Amino acid sequence: MSSKRIKVLQTCEELTGDGGSIAVQRLHFGMKKVGIDARVLCVIKKIESPDIKQLQPSRIQRRMDLMLQRFSEGVGLNRLLDVTSFRLAKHKAVLDNDILILNAPSYGFCSFLAYPLLTKGRPTLFPVKDMWSFTGHCYHSLECGRWKIGCGNCPHPDLYPPIRRDNTHLEWKLKDWAYSHSHLTVIVPSTWMMEQVKQSMLNRFPIHHIPHGVDTEIYRPMDTEKCRATLGIPKGKKVIMFLAANLANRLKGGDLLMTAIRRLPASLKGEIVMLLLGHKGDVTVDSPDIRTIHLGYVASDYLKATYYSAADLFVHPTRADVFPYAVLESLACGTPIVSFRIGGVPDAIRPGITGYLAEPENAEELSDLIVQLLEDESLCLDMGRRCREIAIGEYSLDLQVQRHIDLCHLLLKQ
Repeated sequence: MSSKRIKVLQTCEELTGDGGSIAVQRLHFGMKKVGIDARVLCVIKKIESPDIKQLQPSRIQRRMDLMLQRFSEGVGLNRLLDVTSFRLAKHKAVLDNDILILNAPSYGFCSFLAYPLLTKGRPTLFPVKDMWSFTGHCYHSLECGRWKIGCGNCPHPDLYPPIRRDNTHLEWKLKDWAYSHSHLTVIVPSTWMMEQVKQSMLNRFPIHHIPHGVDTEIYRPMDTEKCRATLGIPKGKKVIMFLAANLANRLKGGDLLMTAIRRLPASLKGEIVMLLLGHKGDVTVDSPDIRTIHLGYVASDYLKATYYSAADLFVHPTRADVFPYAVLESLACGTPIVSFRIGGVPDAIRPGITGYLAEPENAEELSDLIVQLLEDESLCLDMGRRCREIAIGEYSLDLQVQRHIDLCHLLLKQ
C-alpha cells in the first residue's frame, strides 16, 4: 500500500448502529483501524465520533425538502427532488477528500439527479446493495425483468418503496440520464448482483465484486451450552434461529418458515426451541409442542453472536436477497444455514458444506432439509467448522476493508 494517507468519505442518510447503516459503520471503523483517514457525512447520527459529521439543513431547507418530497411522492417519483442532495456537492467534507463512497443508491437519501454534480472531479465508489439504483422504483423486482428495458406498466407498485402513480418508466429514464452524466465505479457484494448490474443501465461503469465483511472477532463460535443457559434453554434441545428486522416482511419469508415448521415430524417438534429475532409482527409458530422465544429486535453484535452460537441451525427463508449479512454472521459463528436458492445467497451457503438450499418458495423441501440437519449431529458439527473457515478465509471485515483500499489506490493512480 502507498505511504500516502488517503482521505475517504462515505455519505449516507443515517448512522445509528443498526439496519442499513451497519455496512457503513463497519467499513468506516475498519478503515480507521488500518490507518485510513476515514470519515462519514450523514443526516441522522446516533454514534459519536469526531470523524462522523452531521449534515444539518436549515429550517427553511427542511421545509423545502418536505414539500418537494410530498410532491414527488404524489406523482410516483419517490424522493426525486431534494435540496439537501445538491448541497452535498459543496459541503467541505465532500470537497476535502480523495475518494467519495456514495452510499446513496437506496431510496431515502440523496436524489440521483445530484449524482453528476457529486461525482464531478473525484473518484466515486457506488455500492449497489439492492436493485433500486437501476429499477423504476423497487428494491427487489422479484420475477419482473422490466428494469432491463425501461420499466413502465409496473406489476408490483406496492413493493417497497410503494408508488401512488406508475411513473416507473419516467424514473428509469431519469436515472439513466443521471448516470450518463456521472462518473462512478460500481461495487457489488455478490456474483448474482454482478449479473444483474451487467444487464442494467449501470453496465456503462466499471464493476467490481467486493463481498460484505463480518467482524470474525465479535462473530465467533461460543460455548453452546453457556449461550443456551442465558436463554433458559434446557440441555438436549434442538435450537432453530430466524432473524429479520421485521419478521412480518413478506420478502423475509416468515410465512414459508412457519409452513416448513408445521410439516416437521411430531417427534422432532417436541425437541425444538425457536429463537425469533426482530420486530415480532404476526409471525407465530402454530404448534404447542415447539417452545418459541421472541427476543425482539437485537442491535448488539455481541448478543447476536450469542444467539447464533446457541442455535444448531439458522434458517433464512428469504424471497429476495442480494447478499445478506445475517448469513455471514451465522457462518462466522459456526452455525449451519438452510435457505432458498435466491439472489446472492448461494455465494455463502454451499450445499453439503455450509448448509443446504431449497428451491424458491418450496417450504416442503425447506422442511426436509431442516430435518436432515437436525437429525445428524455430526454433520451439523462438521458444517459448523467449515462455516467458520469460510467466514475467516473469504468474508472477514479485514478482507473487505483491504479490497476497498486496493480499489481506492487503483482509482487514484488512473
